[in-house]
Amino acid sequence: MEDDINNILHRRQTDEGVLRLTMNDQKNRNALSEAMMNNLIEELTIATSKRSIRVVIIASNGSVFSAGHDLKEITAARDQKDFGEAYFKSLFDTCSSLMQLIVSCSKPVIAEVGGTATAAGCQLVASCDLATAADSARFATPGVNIGLFCSTPMVALSRNVNKKNAMEMLLTGDMINAKKAKEIGLINSYFQPEELTKETMVLANKIASKSPAIVSMGKGAFYAQSELDTHAAYEYTSRVMVKNILNKEAKEGIGAFIEKRSPKWE
Repeated sequence: MEDDINNILHRRQTDEGVLRLTMNDQKNRNALSEAMMNNLIEELTIATSKRSIRVVIIASNGSVFSAGHDLKEITAARDQKDFGEAYFKSLFDTCSSLMQLIVSCSKPVIAEVGGTATAAGCQLVASCDLATAADSARFATPGVNIGLFCSTPMVALSRNVNKKNAMEMLLTGDMINAKKAKEIGLINSYFQPEELTKETMVLANKIASKSPAIVSMGKGAFYAQSELDTHAAYEYTSRVMVKNILNKEAKEGIGAFIEKRSPKWE
């Protein structure tokens, strides 16, 4: 069943536990307005605690996945008494909260990029755990071209792409294609546009078939260890492994493997 959320975000949950969130503000190129970001934050917060949801996909309608922040809204805010300072702080704080929520969400989050993703839209792609794209998709952090360096998109970009490729995107603002995006690690795979949703659902359903508790544990450990030095990372993940192996899901999974049957996850 698909629901409209303030007419700019559609939601649909499958029987397999995949929640599809589809941005649908095409007249504004699916901009990450405060309304769009708050809707995404609300849905991701619910997904974190809802047991029936196992994987989240963030997709879009139209030729633009997301153009980032709405420059018309930003320009209008300059007419306020403080020249928009309070609005800009709220805008970027909300954006940062959204990107961090994607990382901290207990469920894997996949970006399904059917069109152009620029600035904060590219940041959204980089923030997701996985990303698929149409072979016609394009990506850029073009803020430098208009005097607004993509500093917050840089956080997610630099954690997914090696330094020189990230700096090239940030310093030139040039658009890259899906092939290049895969080469530098911004996306996992790209497909013909008509195959994109089907292939993304294959990936999502594969993940949804695993133990939700163990996937959640593993995702959290992945991001936690990535911020540690090697010694601390091994100490931390060793503790996670002990916790994991004592979990009844591991007992069930190992038993099923030995007995040559499919595991029955809770």
